[in-house]
Amino acid sequence: MANYFNTYEVAAIALCSALWAVLNRLLSPVFFSMFGLPFLCDLIGFSVLIVAIWWIKKFGAITLIGLIATIITFTLGGGLHFLGFTVASIFFDLAIRLTGYNFSSKKPAFLVVKMMSVSIISAAIAGYLIGFFFMSSAALTNSGGIIGWAGLHAVGGVMGGIIGTFLIFALNKRKVVPNNVQLQRQ
Repeated sequence: MANYFNTYEVAAIALCSALWAVLNRLLSPVFFSMFGLPFLCDLIGFSVLIVAIWWIKKFGAITLIGLIATIITFTLGGGLHFLGFTVASIFFDLAIRLTGYNFSSKKPAFLVVKMMSVSIISAAIAGYLIGFFFMSSAALTNSGGIIGWAGLHAVGGVMGGIIGTFLIFALNKRKVVPNNVQLQRQ
């Protein structure tokens, strides 16, 4: 178990965790204060998770990214609501484990449906948990309640799913493969 993740995968986990946490902490509050919508946090988070699972392809990586991003977010002064994303990343990890790690460009429609579905459901879970545990009833009233808040997050999951899937297609089209795959082919 100590060698489950190789050096490249540990670096990818660290990179994706930091990217998610720092971008979310810097940009999402500005977007939220301007528009009152939680889209950007989902867009950033789920596009990063989609690229990470394409890159690492191992169960537990997405959960670790979510946990580390949560710790970084708390360290940067972020709120407890990020725990909703922690739970969503665990769901994301489990869902990808159940559907498989095949990101072959031979099945683009399957990849789009899979990534979009997992991203949207994960974002809705995050939104539901954030709404239920961390939002005031006055804020929820303006958003359609807890279900409305989950729906707003799901819209962010759509955006993150589109961007993450597009990035995977672009990387595959350019024949970019993660380093751990290159090492296995040697």
